[in-house]
Formats: sequence, C-alpha cells, structure tokens
Amino acid sequence: MNMSRFIALFCIALTSTSVAEEPYPLDYWALREVVNYAQVSPDGKHLAFMKIPTKDGNPIIEVYDANNLSKKPFRVGADPMEITNFDWVSDSNIIFTARLKVRDKIEGFNEGVYETKLVKVDIETKKVEEFDEVNPTISNLLPNKPEKVILSFNPTEDTSKVKERFRPRAYYEFDLKRGTKKLLIQGSIAISQIEFNGDGEPWGARGFERSSGDYIWYIRRPGRHGWEEIYRLNEDSFEDFFIENIDQEKENSVLVAAHNGNDKLGFWSYNYDTKSFDELIYRRSDVDTWGTRYHSNDWTNPDAVVGVTYFTDKLHTQFFDDIEDATYQQLEGLIPYAHYLNINSRSRDGKTLTIYNAGPHDPGTYYLIKDGKMQAVGSRQPLLESEKLADMEYITYKSRDGFDIHAYLTVPNGEPPFPLIVLPHGGPFVSEGVIYDEWSQLLANNGYMVVQPQYRGSFNYGLDFHMISFKDGGQGGHKMQDDKDDAALYLVEQGRADPKRLAMFGWSYGGYAALVAASRTPQIYQCVIAGAAVADQVQQINYYRDQLRGAQEERQLKYRHDSINPIDEVDKVNVPILLIHGDVDQRVPMTHAKRYRKQLDKYNKNYKFVELEGADHFSNTLFYEHQIKLYESLIGYLKHDCGPGGL
Repeated sequence: MNMSRFIALFCIALTSTSVAEEPYPLDYWALREVVNYAQVSPDGKHLAFMKIPTKDGNPIIEVYDANNLSKKPFRVGADPMEITNFDWVSDSNIIFTARLKVRDKIEGFNEGVYETKLVKVDIETKKVEEFDEVNPTISNLLPNKPEKVILSFNPTEDTSKVKERFRPRAYYEFDLKRGTKKLLIQGSIAISQIEFNGDGEPWGARGFERSSGDYIWYIRRPGRHGWEEIYRLNEDSFEDFFIENIDQEKENSVLVAAHNGNDKLGFWSYNYDTKSFDELIYRRSDVDTWGTRYHSNDWTNPDAVVGVTYFTDKLHTQFFDDIEDATYQQLEGLIPYAHYLNINSRSRDGKTLTIYNAGPHDPGTYYLIKDGKMQAVGSRQPLLESEKLADMEYITYKSRDGFDIHAYLTVPNGEPPFPLIVLPHGGPFVSEGVIYDEWSQLLANNGYMVVQPQYRGSFNYGLDFHMISFKDGGQGGHKMQDDKDDAALYLVEQGRADPKRLAMFGWSYGGYAALVAASRTPQIYQCVIAGAAVADQVQQINYYRDQLRGAQEERQLKYRHDSINPIDEVDKVNVPILLIHGDVDQRVPMTHAKRYRKQLDKYNKNYKFVELEGADHFSNTLFYEHQIKLYESLIGYLKHDCGPGGL
C-alpha cells in the first residue's frame, strides 16, 4: 500500500461517524502495528518509520522526503532478522536493533530464544552495515557526538542477587563510522549502572554494598574523575529513590523520585552537598508520581526535565516549562481524540516534529508538523475506526473490607446490562496505567464490557496499598481476589453488568487469578480464560528464589507463602476453563500448563487448551498467527463454551 493511499484510508477511518453494527473481523485485531516509531531526522529533511507491509511479514523501515511524502521512499529490511526499533544518530544515518530466533526451545527461566544485533543505515549512500555486537543496549544516543553512541552490555553470567537496575554493566563508546568501540567504564557491584549526559560524560551511578546491604547512589562532579556517595537506602526498605537527572535550576542538586518517609512517591530536588531533600517539587495524595517529561527537543536540550507525570484516568503532566506546557496544550486542541500525547521527535531547529497520540478512540497515530502544517502520517492500526472504538472510564468502588479500589472500565456500544469480563493485570506488583488496551477494545467490539481492577498490591497507589497484599500474609487468591470479584459485583449492583454473564480473563499473574477464580465458592463467573498462567506458585518462586534478598525476598516469599496455589485447588474447579500458553514462554514456562492440565484430567474437569507455537510470554513475541489463534479461541470460547449457552 503506497503512502498516499494509506493516508487516505486513515483519514476515512478518522472522520467516520458510523457506529459498528457488527464486530470487526478478528484479523483486524490480529495485525501487528502497521506503522510505528515515526521520527524526523535531526535536520528535519526526512521522516522515517517502521512499517509491517503484510499481515505475516517482518517490519521494514521507510524513509520519506519530509517535504514531499508522495515521493517514493527508501526502504530497508533485515530479513531473516526482525527490526525491533530504530533511532536517528545524524542527519543521514539511522541505527536499528534487530532480533533473530536462534533457538527452538528456551534455555531456562528468563532465557528466551532471541538474540539481537545492531545495524546502521546510511540513507544517502543506501549502505547497510551490521555490527558484531550481540544483545547490546543503547544507553545514550550522544546527541552532541554525531556517529557515536554509548552501548552497554550485561555480564555473560550474572548471578548477583541485587535489583536488576543495580546489576553491573560495561559501557563502551561505539563509533558507528568505523565500527569500533572504546571501553568507558567497566561496572561492578559497588558502582554499576552509570548515567551519561549528551556529551558522553558520566555524571551519576548506583551500586550495592554487600557488607551493609545498602543500595548507594553516586555523583561525579563536572571536571572530576572520582565518584562521590550521596544517598543510601537499605535493601530491607520498601521505599524507592530514583535520580532522574541533574537539577538545572539549583546548584549541586539532582531531581529525584522518592518516598522520603511518605506513603506516596514524590518528586524532589535533592542537594548532594548537604545530602538532604532540599525541596518537594510535586507530590499527590491519591497516586504516586509516575515519571518525568523531558524536553521535546532531544538535540538541543538532551538532559532537560520539563515536567513530572502521574496516572489516574490517563497520564497527566505537571509542567515546569511554560513553553512546553503551552505547546502540548495547543496540540491537544488540534489532534482528534487527544488522550496521551507525546512529541516523540523534533528537528534541531524545532520547526519539524512528529507527535504520537493514543487513547481509547485512537490505537496510536503519528502526525507530522512541517512548515506550520500538520498531517497524519500513519496509524498503528489503520483498519480500526475511532468512532467504533469503546469509551473508557476511570471508576472507584469499595472493596468488601472498605478500601477504595480504582479500575479502568471499557464500555461497549449498546445498552446495559452487558456481559462482563474481569481483566486483571499481570505482575502482580506493577503499575497499570491504561492508555489504549487492545484486548479490552477487542472484547468491547464484540459486546463485552471489560473492567481492569487495580487491586491491592498494585503499585501507583502508595506503599500502604501495595504492602497490604503481603505484610500480614500473602493475599493472592484471598483479598487480592476479592478486589477483582468486587469490581464485578459493583457493576452488577449498578445495573451495568449482567450477573449471569460474568467471566475472568487474564495473562501471567492475571492467568493465575483466573485459575483461582475457577475454584472459588460462591462462584460468580460462568468461565475463566487463563493465558500464560502461573499454575504452581512454588514452582514459579523456585525459578528465582536464590536471586532474592532484602525487601524483594520479603515481598515475594510472604506473598507466595500464604497465597492460594491453583494446582492444589483443581479438585474444587467448578466452571469451564480455557488455557492458553506459548511453547517458548521464558517467564512462565510451559511446564505450568502441562502439570495443571494433568490435574484437570485427573479430576475430569471441563477445559480446553490452546498452544501458541513459537510464542514467548511477552506481547512483542506474538505474531499475526499467534494473535489470530488467540483471538479466535478467546471470542469463540466466550460465545459458545463459557457456561450454559455461552456468554
């Protein structure tokens, strides 16, 4: 499909006002992102993006003349490797990472089947150069050093028990023109993860001290070579401390996200001379700070923090920079269905930029602003029309023991009461902020209301809310499960959900929750669908028990110890189950599904099993053939096999 026809189809989808009478064909949903990572070159002359040209094809990169998008683009692929992302590193050079499946089976827990390589493309000479480095991480694009980047690598064998963000890496300055690399810093446990500025100068680090069990943060002052300790946090603490960047408004200070003795994570200026929290810049009483906004121009302001974000109904930004604030406000008034906006690339002169928007009525759209004019240049899912997608609400309900639980509710077109799917997130100890959720929209398009409860144990709602899931005994399958059921019961009470048409669908921990739900009494669900489910808590914790220490160990062991173990509850299963599992799942290996199925057979329970051949645990390993099989199984099971007469 050429670009002009693609834009025409996209614009038709964007402006349609009709309401879907029939759900979309499932292969619409099964498509991988058609267009992704749209970015302009530093000089603003070119627009590049990743594109998947066929439903079962691999991504290619297309590079357009930003002044004339109708001209034939330059295209480059990586077959048999698969391009996963790319960046501009100069006016004429792009680097991308590509992965290749090198094994048919996983090598163990968290040891997948892919390896990645680094490739450079010169869009002027059309020369493509693959480098020998295996599994590199691009740590800094060095905007002030064209043709150079900083790469980092994990040690070949890392058996340390420290948090992943403190594990040592080796850092190299990689010369893309010559294909050579120079060692900058070899990390150690004591000083491991290093932060560099846009000139490639190290300024921050963190490490771990075995004797005290302390995580330690360091600063390197400009013009000096030694590291200076500025903060310690013991491994037994559940609090967090993250250095975001140098505070450009205050001398000898850094911007940090930290609890500092509070329930909610706040944003602070921390003075490393006095080793004290100098100023509370922003903190909320309802949710944690989520992250930071950096200046929209990476080339001229690579290290400038311009705002702090938080997540409730959507991602909000409290800006510190008036110009950036005004720019985003103006864009929100221009872009249809503006929800989550991000200026994801900008030319050095600031005049050419790409904007990404996503939300309940936008699966993800890229816009180009050039010469004062804005146009849509690509959608991640161009076949899905904005008006036919479902509304999403951010709701609050009471748990049966009195806690406020927040949830995202996706509401299909039509009149209530609706059949309801409870869709718990994975983790369980993660922050879920919903922007555009494909599974929820797919289900809503087929007539199901979907609720995504932020049950106790979830991050984002403060330390107390997180810790009540394990401090007084593991609540997996107990009060954490009540929180999910209470979402369904609340919507029934409100007249929005049909009490005779309730189901649960989840992936990973969400799959665990679905298996727990299958054996609960009293039973409120007609069926459950468990994807990549943790069926045996003991088996899962044994994969990484020897890597745990401090607060991580307390959290994981206390949670697992008293939580319900699904494989021990199979005799109590009282609703039909659909099990789905990838055969190269590295995070929750297939042995979970195999052993659980054996127990289901032993007790003669009603279930179906779907194997996704070649699929890992994570969404970026689900190709078209996996997704169409998943979606056909999911929708077919709900309609025909979920309780008497289906859901």
